[in-house]
Amino acid sequence: MNHRLTHRRQSGFTLVEIAIVLLIVGLLIGGMMAPLASQLEQRRVTDTRRAMEDAREALFGFALRNGYLPCPAVSSTNGLEDRTGNLCNKRFGYLPWTTLGVSRLDGWDRVMGYSVTPAFTDSLTPFTLQTPRDITIGTRNTAGQLVQATDMNDIPAAIISFGRNGYGATSNQDTLIADAGVGNIDEKVNLQAGGTTLVARDIAEDARAPGGAFDDLVLWISPNILYNRMVAAQRLP
Repeated sequence: MNHRLTHRRQSGFTLVEIAIVLLIVGLLIGGMMAPLASQLEQRRVTDTRRAMEDAREALFGFALRNGYLPCPAVSSTNGLEDRTGNLCNKRFGYLPWTTLGVSRLDGWDRVMGYSVTPAFTDSLTPFTLQTPRDITIGTRNTAGQLVQATDMNDIPAAIISFGRNGYGATSNQDTLIADAGVGNIDEKVNLQAGGTTLVARDIAEDARAPGGAFDDLVLWISPNILYNRMVAAQRLP
């Protein structure tokens, strides 16, 4: 009988042993989840950059075909440019994805934003080499100071993704994500209705970083590249 009891004890796991096994499995799964989450986030960033670059190329193509840039979209669900006659009804809003024939959403399934210099959207008077621009892109230098990434009032148009946190963005379900980013100073600049000043800098999760936590992506049209393409296509001067 003693032999049978001993065998019975040796044939199973104790609660302590099971707990240890579960702890080890949990640690292994947790260790795997972090890299997977990081890879997924990086893929969303890459997809967003690709969508923004496609949109920028479409803006170049639109300008080559028409001699001006499109207006922002009518709404987050209507991707046609919001135009009355030869003038835009707004200068800052959503990317006119339908007019451009590009993706509406970034990698986080949110509608991309768009800011454009009004003088470049006049369909009656196409822009020239002398047409003034009015958008300035800022950034943070290595010391954390806010500096210009472009010349002052030098950019014709820019595309914006509001990043992972999505503060101020509109979701694919047409829901506006409230700006709850306390301390996200540079992100708040990108939400200003005027859209004449935008900030583009490295992604930072630490709210203590200069300018606060930041995950927006901003891509702009260089006037020099735009003019070069327009001249090469004999649309300018």
